[in-house]
Amino acid sequence: MFIVMIATECAPAAKVGGLGDVVSGLARELAIRGHAVEVILPKYDCLRYDRIHGLTKCYSDLWVPYYDQWIHCDVYFGFVDGARCFFIDSHSHHNFFNRGRFYCDHDGERFTFFCRAALEFMLKANKHPEVIHCHDWQTGLAPVLLYEIYQRLGMTHPRVCYTLHNVAHQGRQGEQILRQGGLNPGALMKPDRLLDDRYPGCANLMKGGVVYSNFVTTVSPTYGQEIRNTHLGMGLQRILNVHHQKFGGVINGIDYNVWNPEMDPHIARRYSLGTLRDKYANKQALRERLWLRDGFKPLVAFVGRLDYQKGVNLIFDAVPYCLDHGCQFVLLGSSPHGHVNEAFWRLKLRFNDHPDCHLEIGYHEELAHLIYAGADLLLVPSEYEPCGLAQLIGLKYGTVPVVRNTGGLADTVFDADYAHKPYHERNGYVFNDYNWTGLESALRRAIGLWYCYPNYFSELMANGMRYDWSWNHSGRDYVNIYNYIKAH
Repeated sequence: MFIVMIATECAPAAKVGGLGDVVSGLARELAIRGHAVEVILPKYDCLRYDRIHGLTKCYSDLWVPYYDQWIHCDVYFGFVDGARCFFIDSHSHHNFFNRGRFYCDHDGERFTFFCRAALEFMLKANKHPEVIHCHDWQTGLAPVLLYEIYQRLGMTHPRVCYTLHNVAHQGRQGEQILRQGGLNPGALMKPDRLLDDRYPGCANLMKGGVVYSNFVTTVSPTYGQEIRNTHLGMGLQRILNVHHQKFGGVINGIDYNVWNPEMDPHIARRYSLGTLRDKYANKQALRERLWLRDGFKPLVAFVGRLDYQKGVNLIFDAVPYCLDHGCQFVLLGSSPHGHVNEAFWRLKLRFNDHPDCHLEIGYHEELAHLIYAGADLLLVPSEYEPCGLAQLIGLKYGTVPVVRNTGGLADTVFDADYAHKPYHERNGYVFNDYNWTGLESALRRAIGLWYCYPNYFSELMANGMRYDWSWNHSGRDYVNIYNYIKAH
């Protein structure tokens, strides 16, 4: 099968969050399964060019319609961790992709142009994939453009799969964005097309992707139910229920070539389920690196963005709680919100000389690996979580996750005490209510098990390591979806 992904991230060359990992991981898994996979991306000036191999200009005469003009583009080809990638480079005073960062102001205009350029490139390069797989609101116009414009120009073959990674960001724009892409607002600004259900006069690009694609996925089954039936749909509930027959949840995988304690080059000592005691060499190494004291204490960690979605207020309160209850605490992350970063900097200064605490405001990939390997407990107290990668990584490293019962966390972490699963399938601690009382109850149980029943805690670690959250299962599910939409 020939599959083209249109996306705004592909790790490690273009990565802001989990989207980049999903695109690269799924592309590699599909290629392993024998499918021809290509990824089309913007050629940002801030790409990790050191992670793109063999980058060469492959197409230099691409003219893309934009309002009443044509913009000249070059297209480059290169390999990103084995994935075949094409990069759209526009030559225009609009300077779409040369702004020093992946996302910024006027993203609606930037990515509307990118969608049009991606389809124009496929048309002019005579690419006829069986499936076009689009990701998040930034590529929501691609299915619309395909069926409103490019089918009439000869692209009658492709079917479209569209994945919603986070419906908090839907790409609401003024209707002029449709004119920019060469579309007719009069035909599309309707309740059953792109007209936003909450904001009169707004075009909703994510809604367009839902309406025009042949199948819609989101990144976990529980999140799929939440966005159809609760406030987490953020205005998309009605249209998702209208199109429920072509909608489903597929849990993201993680790349076990990158996140795997048996082969991780960034940790002090590699280990597996059979050599789980070697994990503690990484705890010792982490303590030495961060100047934490050695002692008989569980080490609690948080790794990720300090965003409201991730439960920053609960994380903030968890630091002193853990220190007061016989734990060490390590945090690695930063926030897109300046005042949140400032609050955590103040917390860092407060505990700067504490022998059991280290807060690293920023991100460091190598340190992240060592934290996952060295910690005993991993905190993921999200207000909502479409899928979540941190808990999947923690499980692989035998680090017991403490999570809220939402989205992909609910689909992958099963409470040690209360899960409706046999004991050998339980792998963490789960709380329901998004408040401090909820998190404290789960933390108290987890810390108590570590101190009072170490053998049971070790069994919980081993249970988590036995799960397979690789791309193997998710890749199979996506191939089934692709085959389904090809046949219908």
